[in-house]
Amino acid sequence: MSRNLILDLHGICKNYYQGKYVVEALKDVDFSMEEGEYVAIMGPSGSGKSTLMNIIGCLDQATSGTYYLDGQDISKMSENEMSDVRLNKIGFVFQSFHLLPRQSALSNVEMPLNYAKVPRKERRERAFRALDRVGLADRVDFRPNQLSGGQMQRVAIARAMVNNPKLLLADEPTGALDSRSGSAVMELFEKLNEEGVSVLMITHDAEIASHARRVVTIRDGILKEG
Repeated sequence: MSRNLILDLHGICKNYYQGKYVVEALKDVDFSMEEGEYVAIMGPSGSGKSTLMNIIGCLDQATSGTYYLDGQDISKMSENEMSDVRLNKIGFVFQSFHLLPRQSALSNVEMPLNYAKVPRKERRERAFRALDRVGLADRVDFRPNQLSGGQMQRVAIARAMVNNPKLLLADEPTGALDSRSGSAVMELFEKLNEEGVSVLMITHDAEIASHARRVVTIRDGILKEG
């Protein structure tokens, strides 16, 4: 396997059972991504893109096929091992922010470092640097209800980046934002990618997908380049 592949999926299938019927959510998906790439996976609702994101994000396992993330074979991992990979190798950015409402921006960004048992002083320093990186050094003590939607998503991006993950996985990252805030968030993804961050974005929106350097489409569980 090539050294600089961050993702390498071969023959990925995912089946669900509805009563006695088998639903094929993903059909023989092959997908690879190099370190430092910025790729969008685009598809309509029900196309299988969320299922694929859950497998790439180590939130679910494929029915069959092989999946390597940063050279590790995910397909053979236990739940605990997948949990470690999620914590240390993947940063998640969701449509609905998932911020703790009573915690400051800084405390929200510190969360993954708490799980990783990073000492308090280092936690605070790293969380501050992450907020500074997304342009929110002056908002560290603000709670989510004191921030705009775009600022909340930037806090979520800082939280996703604080552990220096190998992969930033963004699921419809502008879905809850107005167009101006959405544009600012997309500019931030481009900036992070220019700094060397590998970004994989899941979206149904062709305009959002066009910000990526490479676009693959998924429909009826089948993935195609372009």
